[in-house]
Amino acid sequence: MELSPQQKAHILVGSLAYIKKFHNQTVVIKYGGHAMINEELKQGVIKDIALMKYVGMNPVIVHGGGPEITEMMEHFGKTAEFVDGLRVTDEKTMEITEMVLCGKISSQIVSLLNFNDVKALGLSGKDGCIVKATKKNEKLGYVGEITEINAELINTVIQQGYVPVISPVGVGEHGESYNINADEVAGKLAATLGAKKLVLITDVEGVLEDKDDPTTLISAIKTTEVDEYIATGVIKGGMIPKIQCCMGAVTQGVERCHIIDGRKNHSMLLEIFTDDGIGTMITT
Repeated sequence: MELSPQQKAHILVGSLAYIKKFHNQTVVIKYGGHAMINEELKQGVIKDIALMKYVGMNPVIVHGGGPEITEMMEHFGKTAEFVDGLRVTDEKTMEITEMVLCGKISSQIVSLLNFNDVKALGLSGKDGCIVKATKKNEKLGYVGEITEINAELINTVIQQGYVPVISPVGVGEHGESYNINADEVAGKLAATLGAKKLVLITDVEGVLEDKDDPTTLISAIKTTEVDEYIATGVIKGGMIPKIQCCMGAVTQGVERCHIIDGRKNHSMLLEIFTDDGIGTMITT
């Protein structure tokens, strides 16, 4: 449907309040799921981020890459193993993980942003010791638990007008690499940067009362309500760590966190620039 000039003007004016609210504010985006694989959705996410940058926001991207890591492991004859949803990461798997996250995915995102006239810089969590980590569990191998976030380099990159693109690889006290959950990196980074918002791009509508009925979407959850939702099974499985990530961020100063459906084109713009928003919002 083609919009009239008046309708286009109305939309632009309607977004003015949000542009003012988020001008010069940091928004951390965890980029993952189908929106990283589907070409149309990928282009939509990149254009959303470009628009955010051009209207004066400071987007910071933390990306995932699980399916691509599994695919590359199979290419090298390795079978992916998981314990409690976490990838068992031996030394060879860590090499593959770092190659895929830092060498392939990060550079693709940076190239796409550059193509859209947005200056971007790919960074590993090891660069400038952004993400310091220790081993989470011996049986998981090189899976890391974050011990410290150092945002100095990221702040410098932002001040120079670049969009930081962060690969979730941490560094240990002896220089070893650790594979870290991207949601966890995004949440702790958002808190350290004093971000206005944290947005998790996922493959679900948000938190549903009934997982089989999208009309039961819970649009807003307070941290005080989370335990009850977990106890009743409304929040379960892979949604639990995402909610916990958001809880950690908002209790440390991030104003709002959002879990949105990246399978819907321009879902980030719908969340940031409209009254209704999209997905589930977590606040204190």
